[in-house]
Amino acid sequence: MNGLIRFLGYRYATALLVLVALLALYGAARLSRPGAVTAETGGSTPVTSAVLACPAPRGDRVRLSALAPPGARGSGRTTVTATPGGAVVAAPGGPGVAWAQDVSAGDAGSYTLRATGPPAAGLTAEQSVSAARGDDRGLAGTRCAAPGTDLWFVGPGPVAAEDIDLYITNVDAEPAAVDVLAMSGEGPLETTDGRGLQIEPYSTEIVPIGRSAAGLGEVAETAEALALRVRANTGRVAAAVRVRVAAGKGVDWLPLAPGPARSFVLPGLPAGSGERRLLVGVPGDRDARVEVKVITPDGTFAPGGQGVLDAPAASVSTLDLDRVLAGRPAAVRLVSDRPIVTGFTTRRGADVAFGTATAPLGPAGGPGGVAADNRFDASLLLTAPDGAGAVRIVTVDAAGARGAPQDVTVAAGRTLEVRVPAPAGAGSFGLLVTAREGSGPVHAARLLTAGRGATEAVTLLPVGPARTALDLPPVGDSLSSLLP
Repeated sequence: MNGLIRFLGYRYATALLVLVALLALYGAARLSRPGAVTAETGGSTPVTSAVLACPAPRGDRVRLSALAPPGARGSGRTTVTATPGGAVVAAPGGPGVAWAQDVSAGDAGSYTLRATGPPAAGLTAEQSVSAARGDDRGLAGTRCAAPGTDLWFVGPGPVAAEDIDLYITNVDAEPAAVDVLAMSGEGPLETTDGRGLQIEPYSTEIVPIGRSAAGLGEVAETAEALALRVRANTGRVAAAVRVRVAAGKGVDWLPLAPGPARSFVLPGLPAGSGERRLLVGVPGDRDARVEVKVITPDGTFAPGGQGVLDAPAASVSTLDLDRVLAGRPAAVRLVSDRPIVTGFTTRRGADVAFGTATAPLGPAGGPGGVAADNRFDASLLLTAPDGAGAVRIVTVDAAGARGAPQDVTVAAGRTLEVRVPAPAGAGSFGLLVTAREGSGPVHAARLLTAGRGATEAVTLLPVGPARTALDLPPVGDSLSSLLP
């Protein structure tokens, strides 16, 4: 018995000594870091690396444009390569310098921009095509997209469009596995088609929606409106959707829509006659009640008899705004009791364009928004949904900022269209749009037009804040951060 007591005493004494030693080590560590606190707030770090994928319809000649806001100086590089094969096509300049070049798409399917160092901060790239005649006549443009794992697009379905092609690009060295999912006005498109698509490294897969098994097959053929979701199960991908309404009736790209949320502002509905149609998708299994307000140059109001949209779950609802807007430029504000996704379609002249929601440009002194490709008649549609907005518009060409900046004020609860003339002698130019001191939130879209009347061509570009920094999460001095 005495031996057992001595053994247990030894075990407890050893455990006590270990605990004392650990406490001593922890105390020494704390004393050696007198500036440490129990919790640190998050911060941010500059973006020093960027990759963007630009879809390129095979056989077309496309214009690629790029611009990064002026920022920190230092070494860095931007290259444009054909996604398959990696052949270098161009090397755009540094921050604050606009670049544009026409390239032949050939069979590439896409081009990839890669930037390191200061040129990566806020880098924005666009792809556009202008055709004066033929089945694809009109203007078509889209922002080159960063790869992600969960991407949304909202627009017309096969009933309302002759061709809908989904471009999925893998910019990485490992294969990606992707599911293509969708819902329509009739509900979710329940099918195993579109699941488990393998996207090989450095390649672009073009998926015809409603005309192939990968594009959801026959179940999508009767959809008039679609909310498409591209979800990467392994790896990451960039995606773009090209919509051709009909031969000679317009072609354009759907902008990447923000993920599901409860409130949105959609700027950029242009002035003039023609279709203006709002699309609202409701992911999940519960209906949504959505408050709708339009923001015009004359003020903010709910559409008569359409101020509340009761949107069924797992489906896409549409709301015609032609008569409500009466030819005025506008934005739409949505507030929902359930997360939704949204976009709009618009017709002008003989062309079609698509828009979606944007985040506000950001605080004064921030990077603002960037539109890289403005080779035709360009204007900005600016909306201040809450307080009065104040922005500065700077035009930039291959030599840098050109001409006097435009300082613009937008009244609270109003939309304003501002024409932006090209700098003297510039065939192509970029735009930098920044909030001024004391400005309320401003949402922006760039409208590009060519021609007049029945032959007018048009394309829209949502303009959100350029991404120049990455947010860092808060950290703390706690062993719990290491525990599951």
